[in-house]
Amino acid sequence: MQPAAELKARFTGVLRRHRRAAPSPWQVLTPIIALIAGLLFAISSQTARGSDLRSDREEITQVIRARVLDIRALEEQRKQLAGQVDSLAAAAAQNDNTIAAIEQQSEQAAPYAGLTPVHGPGVKVTITDAPLGPNGELPAGARPDDVIIHQSDVQGILNAMWSAGADAVMVQGQRIINTTAVRCVGNTLLLLGETYSPPFEIVAIGNQDAIEQALATAPGTQLFLNAVDVFGLGYDVQLLDDVDLPAYDGSLGISHAKVLGD
Repeated sequence: MQPAAELKARFTGVLRRHRRAAPSPWQVLTPIIALIAGLLFAISSQTARGSDLRSDREEITQVIRARVLDIRALEEQRKQLAGQVDSLAAAAAQNDNTIAAIEQQSEQAAPYAGLTPVHGPGVKVTITDAPLGPNGELPAGARPDDVIIHQSDVQGILNAMWSAGADAVMVQGQRIINTTAVRCVGNTLLLLGETYSPPFEIVAIGNQDAIEQALATAPGTQLFLNAVDVFGLGYDVQLLDDVDLPAYDGSLGISHAKVLGD
């Protein structure tokens, strides 16, 4: 765990830009120069408060929305094809003992692969961005990136839950497995073809004491918990007596894999 002083130093860098308007030899242009200088000061003020001066984020958001629609269409097509494969396999199993044996093995392995619903005692973690001031100002010493949830924050909590032996995990109501990719753009979560905004809810079924201990001590959660203390990000842990998690309904394909130690 990083010392508090080191953590604070990491987050308290402030970008300052100084702009100077060159004097003009033409008096007639003086009012125009003054107007431009005023605009530059106003823009600099907005920058100091963390406002985005470029349209990059808006363009990225539009691209993401378009890709989400494409992914939804492809996911629906995948589900239809998977249903056809299941129907054909079931029909073939009636006349082929080898296929029937494979089908039986698949059914037995389904719970371990996360392909069946589960329920039991669990732990729910809710995380969200830090609150801003009445006029949208950041906490003292904070930058815009310091007060939002990042991909590493979500992944750190998931890793802690898995390391504690969680039987099943769900994010934003969607069941995930250990090959599920969790990505963020800004503070927007991209998960299984859907986009989500904070707060984010992460639920795990398993040994509650072990999960709580892992959340408090795992290296992947330490930086986030320190940021919670320094900048006021939202973090809440609840113990649930019985929670229902749906079956995983995403793709099981793996694009890249590497054996540890290679």
